[in-house]
Order: sequence, then structure tokens, then C-alpha cells
Amino acid sequence: MEEKQSSLLYKTSKIISDFFNPLLSLFIFFIYLSFMKYSLRNSIMYFLPILLIIIAPVMAWLVWNVKTGRYTNMDVSNRVQRKSLYIFIATCVVFYIAFNYVKNGYVDLVMLFILILLFALQISNFYIKSSMHTAFNIFVAALFFALNHTMGIVWLAIAILVGVTRIILKRHTPKEVLMGAGIAFTVSFLYLYCNIQFQH
Repeated sequence: MEEKQSSLLYKTSKIISDFFNPLLSLFIFFIYLSFMKYSLRNSIMYFLPILLIIIAPVMAWLVWNVKTGRYTNMDVSNRVQRKSLYIFIATCVVFYIAFNYVKNGYVDLVMLFILILLFALQISNFYIKSSMHTAFNIFVAALFFALNHTMGIVWLAIAILVGVTRIILKRHTPKEVLMGAGIAFTVSFLYLYCNIQFQH
């Protein structure tokens, strides 16, 4: 009976952890943002470059590296393997920031802070394998909070749940989850502060 319960806990944790991976969580936020702020046509124009410059290339990179055996899994749990993942994602984000600046004449604040979060996680990765799942979901909670306080609080609860699943799945130690959370809270606070300043 206990074995079945622990097996159910593991399976449930895996479903939650897989679904709320950083890419999908950000994907959900950008869909929400584009349809909240823009008309259907404008939301497609806003979201399509994000999909083509960041989301699709990162997904293709992950699948290719897992298939060729360079990455052990789609989570990229290995600390050494993570280095190239951080660099690739950061490159895609820089390309998008440059594209958006040339096209629209402003620096995308959300993307700038995603880049800052990536750099902070990359630096921490030299010392400890901080949880990307936890970090990005906390940051997504801050992004939602800037638009809708209720959604932000709901996503923060999701982020905490994701952090717990990472420990249950033994993908991270409690220390690694807390480190990811600490980095994300710092970056999220700075983002929310800058967001308020830009609105005034």
C-alpha cells in the first residue's frame, strides 16, 4: 500500500514538474499577456517572434541534444550539461531583444529580466545546481503579478508546488531548490520595482 502511494506521489510529481517546465510556464504567460493587452492580430504579431526566436529554437535544441545523447534528459539535470543550455537560451533572448529594439524601438523589460535571471542562474551553476523549474516559475508568478495580483499569487503557489516536486523526483536537493527560489525572488523584486517605475 505504501509503495503504491509513493509511486502515485512520484507519478503526480512528474506530471506537475513536466507540465510546469520553464518553457511552458513562460509560453502560458506570453499567451496570457498577448491576449490581455492586444487585439487578436496584434497579439499574433507580438507572440510570433517570441515563438520563432526563443521558444521553438530552445525546444529544438533540447530535443536534438537529448536525441544525440549530449543531454541526459529534457530537464537537463546535469550541472555540466546545463552550461551550454544557459548559453543557448541567453543567445536566443539577446537576439529577440535586439530584434524587438530594431522593430519597435524599445528594450523589452520582461526579456531583459529573463536574461538577468539566466545569468544569475549560470553564475550560481558554478557553485550549486539551482533549480531552473523553481526559479522560472517564481519569476513567471512575478510577471503575472504585474498584470493581475490574483494570477500572481496562484502562480506563486504553483511555483512552490513545482519546487516540492523537484525534491520528490530527486532532480534537486532542498538546498538547490531554495537557491533557485532565492535568485528568482531577488530578480522578481527588481523586475516589479522597475515595472512600477516605468509605469509612472
